[in-house]
Amino acid sequence: MTPPPRAVSLDLDNTLWDTPPVLVRAEAVLRRWLEAELPALAERYDPAALTALRLEVLAGAPARGHDLSWIRTEALRRAARASGYSDGHADRAFEVFLAARNDIEPFGEVRPALAWLAARLPLYAVTNGNACVTRVGLGEHFAAAIDPVRAGAAKPDPRIFAELVSVAGVPPATILHVGDDPQADVEGARLAGLVSVWMNRTGASWVAPFAPPDHEITDLDELVALVRRLLASG
Repeated sequence: MTPPPRAVSLDLDNTLWDTPPVLVRAEAVLRRWLEAELPALAERYDPAALTALRLEVLAGAPARGHDLSWIRTEALRRAARASGYSDGHADRAFEVFLAARNDIEPFGEVRPALAWLAARLPLYAVTNGNACVTRVGLGEHFAAAIDPVRAGAAKPDPRIFAELVSVAGVPPATILHVGDDPQADVEGARLAGLVSVWMNRTGASWVAPFAPPDHEITDLDELVALVRRLLASG
């Protein structure tokens, strides 16, 4: 039986908003900026070549594979140098991408649900990506954000959940972790001793080779209902 929660942690991408369109748009914004501001780089490196360069960066530094911002920035720096530009130009390019990557519209129920939850429990963002709850306009609802750079590891590595537990200051079994990824969020939370809540917005069947989640929801309104029940049970 799940005890009354004392904190809730939430994944961001594909849990609070639809991520694939955001990334497609961010890449398009970056491409237009490169063509206007760094034309030699844009001509030398098409999108596929920049993707290949990021994979090359990752292969050369697997210990930093959790840091998506560093991988992208380093790839842009290598492309800039090869095209006659400075690291500063590459850093500006990354900021253009990052701004677009944080230009999101959350799912319709997210803002009111977060407001309800945050009035009752501390909320924590736990993400593998480089979205920022403050930059996306949801920061007021969160007590803190845990990302791979801060934790030194990405989900499902137990270190990122250990960082969450340390910051939250409550027992792992009293934290609900909500996320869409069966391995990163559900299995990761289970192995760390947290209560797993699978965000299944598509109505998919559980087919992952892991133990099923403790709870399953389709949106944050159902999370509100779950938290209401669990708090009342205590």
